Amino acid sequence: MTVSTAFPYDKEYIEQFSKDKNEPDWMKSFRLDALEQASKLELPKPDKTNISRWDFTSFKHTAEGETISCLHEIPTELQDYVDAEKFPENLIIQRNQSVAYASLSEELKNQGVIFTDIFTAIRDHADLVKKYYMTDAVSVNEHKLTALHSALMNGGVFVYIPKNVQVEQPIQTIFWQEDEEVALFNHVLVVADENSSVTYIENYFSNNKETKTVSNVVAEVIAEDNAKILFGAVDNFAAGTTTYINRRGIAKDHATIDWALGQMNDGNTVSENITHLVGDHSVCHANTVTIGSGEQLQNFTTKTHHFGKDTDGQILQRGVMKDRTASIFNAIGKIEKGATRSNGVQESRILMLSEKARGDANPILLIDEDDVTAGHAASVGRVDEIQMYYLMSRGITKAQAEQLIIHGFLEPVVNQLSVEAVQNQFRHLIERKIG
Repeated sequence: MTVSTAFPYDKEYIEQFSKDKNEPDWMKSFRLDALEQASKLELPKPDKTNISRWDFTSFKHTAEGETISCLHEIPTELQDYVDAEKFPENLIIQRNQSVAYASLSEELKNQGVIFTDIFTAIRDHADLVKKYYMTDAVSVNEHKLTALHSALMNGGVFVYIPKNVQVEQPIQTIFWQEDEEVALFNHVLVVADENSSVTYIENYFSNNKETKTVSNVVAEVIAEDNAKILFGAVDNFAAGTTTYINRRGIAKDHATIDWALGQMNDGNTVSENITHLVGDHSVCHANTVTIGSGEQLQNFTTKTHHFGKDTDGQILQRGVMKDRTASIFNAIGKIEKGATRSNGVQESRILMLSEKARGDANPILLIDEDDVTAGHAASVGRVDEIQMYYLMSRGITKAQAEQLIIHGFLEPVVNQLSVEAVQNQFRHLIERKIG
């Protein structure tokens, strides 16, 4: 039996929503075209995971959230995501679909940096947004979920770093799904112009353990020539949220995109992280950590797609599976003809903590060029009984020994994350999920 994927909102609703947001005509037309396509397209078919019974269409589309006047009033639920001793200068908190808090330093404003919610960006920076918004990185007509996202986009942020600007302090967004029924159709657009650099961190949080809703997130990350972007994310949706996350990058000549992704959701999750290395000497390091618990179904695809010459794409994935979790890790390196001297290396490792947990690591190399370097490593296994025996023989409990092994297993990836705040968030959520 297949769950209905009929579109839950009609043309009149989309038109009114766009009008309420004071969107330009091109955005309204974009939404309506996506609405038409959503009725025709099929769901994506992630490898080895059948999502036809997942419910992507039962949700409330909008809900307002109260503002936060200063970070000292930040709710308890969000305190893990900010440094209480040194509050970030550059921060947006989206509460449901409202901007609850927004701050950007005067220095970055004077340098021309744009950091604002997506609706303000569409109105005030229309030419920039229209240039990049679902034009190259992600397409509306890829499948039903990208079309649904395009028609119902109800939140997100826009980050633009002008040419030759180096942003030293991280730019951070917290997306808080406070209303337990409201869906997040977030769109994040990060653009670093030529010779610029930025670290962008985003956090997703909800507490709907039983109430069912949806998260349909698209992030587009564009690094122009000689630009560098570090994109860190900690996803922490509760068990009631069915999650589709599509993060895409385009790296041009001598550009670098580094990903640091913590997939800590408690509900069913499909995640795509694809980087197109279109420029010569472009670089991508894609690092992912995940812990599965309960009866989750998870499917993670990380891909580096090499087009330019002398490109370097590195994939590092580690996951821990508990209880009855079933997880698929796909690591794909695709090197096109003409992408000479490209380097593609991938490593995927899964640790299973129970007899009923299931993990599957699939390394895939698709190479159409001779002059390249490529390699892969993959492993799936259970906790080493010898390690457990050794630790317990030193007087610690089985639970403590298991925690030490898990931290040791994940730490090589966590250490790759150059942002200390993201490292600390990862470690905190690791403790919560394995506790």
